[in-house]
Amino acid sequence: MSQNISQYESDVWKTADLLIGAGIKQSDFPKFMMPFFALIMVESRLIRYAKELESEIDRTDIDGFIEEFKDLGLGFNDYVVRENKTLKDICKNDKTFDVDFHAYLKAFDSETKYLLGVDKGNEEAKFLDISGVSGQLKKKGILFASIRTWSEIDLAPFNNSEITTLEEHIKRKWADISAETAGEQYTPDDIISLISEIIVSKMVDNGKFLTIFDPTCGGGNLLFGVEDKIQEKFPNRPTATFGQDWSDSLYALAKIESRFRKDSKIEYGNSLTDIKFIHNKFDIVVANPPYGVDWKGYKKDIDNDQTERFHDIPSISDGQFLFTQHILFHLADDGLSIVVHNGSTLFSGDAGSGESNIRKFFFDNDYVEALIQMPTDEFFNTGIYTYLWVFNKNKPAERKDKVILINGSDLFVPLKKSRGKKRKEMDLDNRKIIVETLTNFKETSFAKVFDKWHFYFNKQSIMLTNVDENGKSLEAELPVKTNKEGEEKRVKSIVLKPVKITQTETEDSLEIELTEFEISTFDPAKFSSLDDYFEKQIKPAIAELDFKEKNLKVITEKASYWYDADKETIVEEAKGKLKLLGCGKIVIKATLKKQVKSKEALITITVELTPDYLKDYEIIAYSPNPEENQQRIDDFMAKYINKPFEYLDNVIGAEINFNKVFYQPEQLREVPEIVADLQALEDALKNLENELAL
Repeated sequence: MSQNISQYESDVWKTADLLIGAGIKQSDFPKFMMPFFALIMVESRLIRYAKELESEIDRTDIDGFIEEFKDLGLGFNDYVVRENKTLKDICKNDKTFDVDFHAYLKAFDSETKYLLGVDKGNEEAKFLDISGVSGQLKKKGILFASIRTWSEIDLAPFNNSEITTLEEHIKRKWADISAETAGEQYTPDDIISLISEIIVSKMVDNGKFLTIFDPTCGGGNLLFGVEDKIQEKFPNRPTATFGQDWSDSLYALAKIESRFRKDSKIEYGNSLTDIKFIHNKFDIVVANPPYGVDWKGYKKDIDNDQTERFHDIPSISDGQFLFTQHILFHLADDGLSIVVHNGSTLFSGDAGSGESNIRKFFFDNDYVEALIQMPTDEFFNTGIYTYLWVFNKNKPAERKDKVILINGSDLFVPLKKSRGKKRKEMDLDNRKIIVETLTNFKETSFAKVFDKWHFYFNKQSIMLTNVDENGKSLEAELPVKTNKEGEEKRVKSIVLKPVKITQTETEDSLEIELTEFEISTFDPAKFSSLDDYFEKQIKPAIAELDFKEKNLKVITEKASYWYDADKETIVEEAKGKLKLLGCGKIVIKATLKKQVKSKEALITITVELTPDYLKDYEIIAYSPNPEENQQRIDDFMAKYINKPFEYLDNVIGAEINFNKVFYQPEQLREVPEIVADLQALEDALKNLENELAL
């Protein structure tokens, strides 16, 4: 921010002194300050453009002058343009101030009045509310003093870019104090510069028209900041800006700003559900969408979306990837996009989840050119790591299917004075390093180039068959039967009809006669019904039975069965002979059967011996070649899995792990150095003891 305009940041905040004295809560400052900040922005632009027009058209023909001014489409105020009167002039006479100020507001054109909230009706809940706020300040007796303080801030000498930068700093402070801005991350000017410089590094000065879009534009700082820096570098390339936001006041600020730009269109509404630019494709898309903000309030709209924007749906707790898919939908076939995210979108969600599928979709289509890690403490109201996703639908041939990771976490200079939580910034030299690294696309100590397949992985599900110490599973004991198709298959379990089940623990023992429970076996005084008895007495008792830990024994008319934990096998004892059946489970079930006709009911206990299967999965490196990928899986299983298993589903996931890529192990000290330090400490302690003894 230029030194001349930077002084006005403190001047704007001087207006808050009156609010404090009037007992207005700090969290409400934005509501009371935004309308007047917007007002001086508008007035300064009208004054500046009126003076520029005076150099072309004589004001003596005032009607002709006014007509020409209105044709500029900048808005209008009869006081400012026709009569050369400003807020400062109105504040010279406190006796006529109320009448003059009201007339001044009414002198704006209809759209400006609508955005500022001049005489806004109660039914209108949108945008700014300058009349309502003015009424509240008048009741507190500080309206005149407030307007006079605002009127001293003269922004007329500054251009659109400088005013936009000042606006960004003011809105950042509002974000710090307002509870209504959760999830909103105002993009600092150094990050706007970095994003712009990356974009410019990929452009040529060919004079072609360039469209720039931000679907979460807020007050327009990122959108207009990028445009200003592109025009600064390529003045011969005409640009047009498009933005959308559903924050009432921020939309109003962006809309007001857009009217003073040559070709700009800002729309109100939620980009995800109220698409204003459905048929547009843009050359450049930039965005800093809200982090960690849920979208359950419009889940139905997303689920029923018919635009085919969303390849998959992320977790409802965070909508960043919804916005990013929306961005790629709007990005031209040769377009470039840079989106600010927090770290969760790099790795959140398991293989097959919405987040993983979305990342895979990005890589499948080769949209991702770079991922750049920013330093912590870069943003005004969060200290977390943030990342720039660089999407390029027109990657050079040599970068096809490749992605560069750039670790910019150490590329910063500390601020002399913190601004909110922002304690660091990327100065020009550090930004140049990142831009040059991306341009060169070669590995350095802080940049790594990967084939995109590096970020894919197999999540291979398997069904393990547990075996006993002899390598045997109960599966071998299951009878083989022929099904209707003539195929021979083993049955899934051995069904037992128990006579008794015993379970002996350290002190307590349990013995249950488990043939059948009749209605008469429950006490009506304790239980309201057989269902009640079954739920409260029988099911808990069955749930307590543990064949591995509590010496459970199942007794049938012909044999007894139990689990030998030492040998990990089920034992069958019949006529005094023991047989090891193999590793398996003893599954006990209770069912309540009701006979409708006879009105009888029985509780039946059954026991099944089943093989001990365990569903598991392994994470295995991926290859885009199907045969090689399967070989990797087979080799992994042969090396690490030593039990019988069968393959289940294999799901391909995608994630990015910056910490793993750029991990630097701690350098361990040499043993002699550590011993020397210990000896020095020991000598120091002895000296201290000697001094105390003296």
